[in-house]
Amino acid sequence: MSAAVKRPAPLKVDPEIDELISQGAHFLGLTKKDLVAEAVREYITARRDEIRGKISEAMRLLDGTTAARVAMVSGVSPEDIERLGGIRE
Repeated sequence: MSAAVKRPAPLKVDPEIDELISQGAHFLGLTKKDLVAEAVREYITARRDEIRGKISEAMRLLDGTTAARVAMVSGVSPEDIERLGGIRE
């Protein structure tokens, strides 16, 4: 069995943002791809605590039950799910 080949995923941005990326890449001597990759890494690093907090919040909401998963995906509170008849596990 061969490993799946990963292809670059297209990234669509507004023309104004594309122009900023083009100019930034040009003046920094980077490819557009490298500039975007570096910018995303920096952005995620700067917001890592916020991301971890949201992950922790999501994990607290998921207790392993189907009802918890439905509540998280649907936005319906566990209490309302129960009031409406609950969910068979």
